[in-house]
Order: sequence, then C-alpha cells, then structure tokens
Amino acid sequence: MSDKTEHPPVPAAFAALGVRNSILRGLAEAKFETPSEIQSLLIPPALQGVDLLGQARTGTGKTAAFGIPILQRAEKGLATQAIILVPTRELAVQVDAEIKRIGQFTPIRSVPVYGGQKIMAQMKFLKHGPEILVGTPGRVIDLLDRRIINFNNVRFVVLDEVDRMLDIGFRDDIRNILSRVKGIRSQEEGARDEGGGGARAQTMFVSATISEEIERLARKYMREPVEKLIAPGADEKPTVEEVAQYYLSAEPWDKYRMLRALLEKENPDLAIVFTRTKRGAEKIAKRLHADGIECREIHGNLAQNKRDHVMKGFRHGKFDVLIATDLASRGIDVADISHIINYDIPEDPEVYVHRVGRTARMGAQGKAFTFVQKDQGDELTKIENLINMVIPVAKVEGFEPRPPPADWTDAKPGSYVPTGEAKPVVNRFERAYSPSAGASGSSSAAQQPVVIQAPPRTIGSKIPINRRHKRRR
Repeated sequence: MSDKTEHPPVPAAFAALGVRNSILRGLAEAKFETPSEIQSLLIPPALQGVDLLGQARTGTGKTAAFGIPILQRAEKGLATQAIILVPTRELAVQVDAEIKRIGQFTPIRSVPVYGGQKIMAQMKFLKHGPEILVGTPGRVIDLLDRRIINFNNVRFVVLDEVDRMLDIGFRDDIRNILSRVKGIRSQEEGARDEGGGGARAQTMFVSATISEEIERLARKYMREPVEKLIAPGADEKPTVEEVAQYYLSAEPWDKYRMLRALLEKENPDLAIVFTRTKRGAEKIAKRLHADGIECREIHGNLAQNKRDHVMKGFRHGKFDVLIATDLASRGIDVADISHIINYDIPEDPEVYVHRVGRTARMGAQGKAFTFVQKDQGDELTKIENLINMVIPVAKVEGFEPRPPPADWTDAKPGSYVPTGEAKPVVNRFERAYSPSAGASGSSSAAQQPVVIQAPPRTIGSKIPINRRHKRRR
C-alpha cells in the first residue's frame, strides 16, 4: 500500500549539508527551508564526529544544529547514546520538543528528565531505553546514582548554554557527570582514555556568549583539535539585528505606571516582562491582573506542573503577558513573542543577551525595552559594551514622570529627583565615550555628560485599550 499523503518538499539546502532523508522530512514538516549560519557551520563537521565549540546569537537554531547530527548518527535501540545537558527545566522541555519535531520520521527517541517532576513518572519512559536524554544536571546525577541510567553507551555529549553550564553554580555537577562518560575527564584529573580505550564520545558545546574563561574550561573536556565555530557577528554583537532595542529612564516608584503605559501603547502579541526577583514577578502579575491585563508569572517557587501549565497557556495564546524571572530567559522558545521588557535591568550583561533572545526567533521581528534607573548607568554601559551598540533612549507617549511619594524610603540617596522632573542618566557614557580631558588641557569636557544625538523615540501608536489583547486563534 502506498502512502498517498502529500508531504512538503524536503529542503534541498539541508540535503546539501549531508542530512539524510528521514530527517529532511521532519525538517520539511517543521517548515525548515534554509539552514541558519550556525547550522551551516556546525552540521557538516558534527556529522564527521569532530568535537565542536559553537557560538551563535540566541534564536538562530542552535538546537537543530546539534540535534540533526545526533539524530543521524545515533543507532536505533542503543539506550542513552546522547546526553544533552541544559541549565533549566523549561529549556529541557523545549530542546526535547525540538528534537522530537525534527526526528519525527526517524526511529530515534528522546526523553526529558528534570527536577520538580516525580522520578517514577520519568522512569516510565526511561525503561524503554530512549537513545537521547535531555536533562538538567541535578536530575541526571540523581538517575545515575540510583542506577536507573548508565553511561555505557554514550557517544554524544552536548552542553547547551555552555556559559551557564560551566559557571560556578553548575561546574561541580558538570564535572561529576562528564567524569562518568568514557574518555571525557578534565585534563586536570589526568584521565583522557588515550590508547586502546575504545570509542570516545563526541562533545558539542554551544551558547550565544562564550567568554575566554568558559572556552578554557570547555576545552578541558574536549578532544583536540577542537573546532570553534562562530556564526558571523556572534562575537561582535550577540543580539540579532531583528530586535529593535531601547531603554527608558524610570524611577522605581514610576516603573509600574510606565510598564502599564508601555503595554497599552505597544499592544504586544506576546510579551515577556523580566524581573530580578520572584516576589517582584508575583507583585507585578497581581497588579496587572487587577488592572485588566491578562498575565501569569513564572518563577522557581512554582511547582513544576504549574510552570508547565503556565508555559502551555502562553504558547497557545491564553494570555498575552508573561512575568518571569531569569529562570525563563534560557528556556522559552515561542515563535510569536513580539516584545521583551526588562522591568529590572540585569546585573550580568550576558543575562540581557539571553533575555532579549526570546524575541525575533529565526528571523522574526521583535522589540526589547529596558527600564533604567538614574543610578544604573553602569549596568546599561556594560550591556552596550557586550552587544557592541549604543541603545537609544525612548519615551512612552503621554507618560509623565512623578515625584517620589512622601513615604518613599527604598531609594538610594541621589537616585531620584524630589521635584518630580525628569533627570537624564548622568555620566552614563562618560567612562566609555567621553573625550579625554588631557587632550585639550582642560577637564571641562570630561565634566559634561556625552549627549547621544539621536532624538528620543515615541513608542507605539494610539491603540484603544480594549484592543490591547488580541487573542490568537
């Protein structure tokens, strides 16, 4: 009996990279047509078994770049051949879903394992011996210690978001896990399984940002020669060109008013508002909900089933605004996110890159707004230095700043204007952009803040408030 179901044509550009037909069919169903730069760079050497260090902007398809070679080279029926380690539960779910989507016409199976879910529920899927395991470090170690899984068959090891995985918080867990994989041990520990040790696992470490320190740590677990593949522009400007980025000057007592005004003017299809704390996310979500703006919050205090429910609702357009801590900055891949709002500017500029990377996925357009208090010029400058661009100032049409309330006590001295007048971010570019005082023999130039010549931008258009939430069908 022939299959008369019509299938979309397989993408010839991926076929030219050496991708087999069963995966090409999955790519066609997933509407992949042309490989991204990182996919074109990484897939051919990965298919040859080379150890790879890949850097590309967030939202450019890194999951498919390492997932396709694993799906093609894995053997059917050999349990736990590939270990893909990710920093968050949400990212584990996302990576697993992407691999399932691409590999839907292959016999290779993938299972996500992460904390917050009963281990017995995951064991139900693990007993069938899936070839690919996508997991967070803590749960993978737990499964190893309980002898529910073993690494006897591991042929591929991926660290997704390697900058986070080799950071201080995860470093010991990663060393623990990789030391159990055949032939992958830190050079400092001395064991490289050279000579007669049999086949060694291929390593692929990828991220949007890879510092010199992280690269040095990564290479300790890789087999030389290691190919470092950088998508064009990723090391110069790690945010994609399709994201229009702005900052807004706001004091803490005015930030919620500005957030609400910005949401009303922009009327986003889907927006993520990032906060620094769990409590902050809860408070903002409660206030927005009370003001008639449908939203939910997601943070580490939520039970895993609740987090899964929130993410499912967001993906299906049940609500338009998600309030999130940085838990979500590396775990959300929703194609239609149009706006990112940094309600709290991150202290680590690399966190900014991953937050902003939630919009403008795979060539779509997006906007990112960052609220900056008067004493946070240094944080903004660090971000600009990392992304290699000056972020222009913006203002919300019709929004006027207010003076601090009479009972305001949380602000730092000098961080607000008692009169309520708007105050520019003083000296925020002085260190990086001001002319040298010694060049002219006078210090007057250094005492004056550098003024960006671009005029303030007016955001959005006058959209009636009752149209600000367009339900997606």
